[in-house]
This record gives sequence, structure tokens and C-alpha cells, in this order.
Amino acid sequence: MNTPTKKAPGRPKKVQPDAQVAPPTPAKRKKPTIKRKEEVNHNKEYEITTGGGIVFVLPQKGVTVYDADNDVVREIRYCPNEQSIFRDEQSPNARRESIAFREGKLFVPKDKPNMRKFIELHPLNKANGGSVFSEVNKKKDAEMELKREFLLTDAVALVRDTDIHELLPIAMYFKVNINSPVSEIRFNLLRIAKSKPQEFIESFDSPQVQARSVVTQAKDYQIINVKSDGVYWFDSNGLIVSVPVGQDQLDVMVRFCLTEKGSSVLSSLEERLERLA
Repeated sequence: MNTPTKKAPGRPKKVQPDAQVAPPTPAKRKKPTIKRKEEVNHNKEYEITTGGGIVFVLPQKGVTVYDADNDVVREIRYCPNEQSIFRDEQSPNARRESIAFREGKLFVPKDKPNMRKFIELHPLNKANGGSVFSEVNKKKDAEMELKREFLLTDAVALVRDTDIHELLPIAMYFKVNINSPVSEIRFNLLRIAKSKPQEFIESFDSPQVQARSVVTQAKDYQIINVKSDGVYWFDSNGLIVSVPVGQDQLDVMVRFCLTEKGSSVLSSLEERLERLA
């Protein structure tokens, strides 16, 4: 009897590893909204800007203001028990009370609207053309200070981030020596940017800056000849523009180049400088 031949076992099957499942991306937690409620200060604060002393009593006798609604001049005075500050609207028994600045300060609470109205309309108030006292507006002062600080930051950033070749016309406009080391040029421009940031920032878009740069280089490369009575072409000695007595020659030349008549001169100077580059 033939014994059936056993089939040789084949190579074991490869077990496919389980596909690696990427861990779930954790959901971003939403930052909680911080609630805020801006406090509005209804009290008023005033300060003496000129003179004053330890105690300054605000004049009330014979104080008049112009009433635009009725086109008349009316007398005002502060009477705490009256609804109006206008004398012709007050009762016969109205009692006037003095208002005093102490150490240059005056605080007017919100529950005294008649005092606030009197202070607001008083002729010595700076808001009305006076020069003795003014309102202390901390919010407005903070906004103005922020604006100044941001302007200063922008001006400093221009000195730091602008390529030196783009800064050279600015340097010439502000009469900085461009033949000094780059670090010295930037340092001098930094001082200018800090002292007058608005003017410094605006100079980057000013046509006078570019024109002064061209005129200054034309003078240095002897394309033009700057004399006391005028600016001339160096090669032909032909007059470009006359300079009035007492005026700066370069300033006159720059102003001339920015006119319609002088635009062709400016173009000619730029072309000659390009050929020298």
C-alpha cells in the first residue's frame, strides 16, 4: 500500500504589521476671552498752567461769556444751589461760592455739574483762549504719548532696517557726512530720527531729498559750480540759476530743480551722474 507523500511545508507567510495609526492631533484649546469694562471717569481735573501759587481763587465778579445761541453776552457765576450758572437765570437769593485751585490743582466731582459748566465756560480756561488753567485729560495725553512713542519706534526701525545706499540721500538731506564709516552714518541718522521722527519718516517720500542728493553729488563731482551769486555748469560756466544775497546756494538750486523749468536740469544731472557710476 502506497503511503501518500506529505507535502513539504512552504515558507511561512509574512505577517503584515499593523499599519501605524498616527495619534490624533489634539484640538487647540480656545483661549478664554478676557472680559473688560472700561471705566469712564466722569470727574474732571484742572491744573494751573501759568502763575497760580499755593492757592488760586478763580475770579467770578463781572465774568461774562458770549452766548452764541442767543447772540448776547451774559454774566456767569458759580452758585452751588442754583441750576444755572447764568446770573439772569438765578434766583434773587442766589449765593455765590468761591472756587480755589490748591497747589495748582482743582478736582470737580460729577455731582457738581454747575461747577463743571462754570469752569468749562470761564474765559481763563485754555480751551476758551485763556492762559491760566486747562483740563487734565489723561486719556488724551496717553494717546498722544503713544503716538509719539510709535512714531519714534518707526523712525528708529528705518535707520536699522533700511539699506545704507537708500539711507545716503537721507543723510545728505540732513547734512550728515556720507564719507564717514557706515556705523557713524547710521548713528548720526539715529540721533536725527529720535529728535524729529516725523520729519525723518516723511523725508523718505520727499522729492526734495532726492533732488538735494543729486545736486550735492553734482557739486562734489564738479558737474556744477556753486558760487556766491549763482550755480553754474562747471564745463561751460553757463548760469543755471541766480542765488539772491543771503540765501543758501544748494537750497536755491534744489528748489529750482523741482520747478517745471528746472526739471530738465535735474534730469541732465542724473544722467551725468549715472555715466560716472
